[in-house]
Amino acid sequence: MANITAALVKELRDKTGAGMMDCKAALNEVDGDIEAAVDWLRKKGLAKAAKKAGRVAAEGLIGLAVSGATGVVVEVNSETDFVARNDQFQQLVRDIATVALTTADDVEAVKSAAYPAGGTVADAINSAVATIGEHMNLRRSRKLEVSTGVIGSYVHGSVGEGLGKIGVLVALESTGKADELAALGRQIAMHVAAANPQALDAAGIEADVVARERGVLAEKAKASGKPDNVVEKIVESGLKTFYKEVTLVEQAFIHDPSKTVAQAVKESEGKVGAPIKLVAFVRFGLGEGVEKQESDFAAEVAAAAGV
Repeated sequence: MANITAALVKELRDKTGAGMMDCKAALNEVDGDIEAAVDWLRKKGLAKAAKKAGRVAAEGLIGLAVSGATGVVVEVNSETDFVARNDQFQQLVRDIATVALTTADDVEAVKSAAYPAGGTVADAINSAVATIGEHMNLRRSRKLEVSTGVIGSYVHGSVGEGLGKIGVLVALESTGKADELAALGRQIAMHVAAANPQALDAAGIEADVVARERGVLAEKAKASGKPDNVVEKIVESGLKTFYKEVTLVEQAFIHDPSKTVAQAVKESEGKVGAPIKLVAFVRFGLGEGVEKQESDFAAEVAAAAGV
């Protein structure tokens, strides 16, 4: 049997909002598997959908650059938040984003690309490490392009032009007015930053995610004693609700919750003067998905003292 630690119970509670004893029971049932414990709690009706917020581990900055119908967003990590306020580090992130605009959509390609001050991007990062004294890394890079239209953008938690804690790009295809299209793109990018959709539409959600959600919905319906034909209807209804929560086009638009994002785009075609297609989006949140290594300072002192 797995060792169910207090830290593991707390992590599950943070993910689900369930009670401590329920979390402990769930972990015991699934031998300490945190994701299986989330599902166990949901099947028992003791938790809502697992929170999707990434566990912020890395510090640093998100950098964003847009030129014409091309935009890029990069994440450059450091060990401490203090470095994010360093002018040299901020310029490094800006320069890397600018380089990525004309580089293949691949982290290694960006690292190997020529840096404005000489050498490669990787060389520039190593130089900054030597100067500032912290480990740094270009963790990821993503580019969006459209043949006709605009790339809308938004930076949240901004510390400077194109720099912040969250960076969003939105690709809109249209032959309409560029200024109106750009304004719409920024609004949608702000929505993405706040609502954090998992995919553009239902077709973009990974099959295993849908299967998992379907399984949880079915177990909950069966546990309430519903017959199979009713269970299937409940599952399908639940999936529709799930899609409204996690897909960009079906989410309630934060600037006008009475309509969906798709409806807002359609209604904007009058102002833009042409059809609009919402093609893609990308959202980078600083450090999301990377587990932070917590240190117990008191324990470290005790260990050093031989206690």
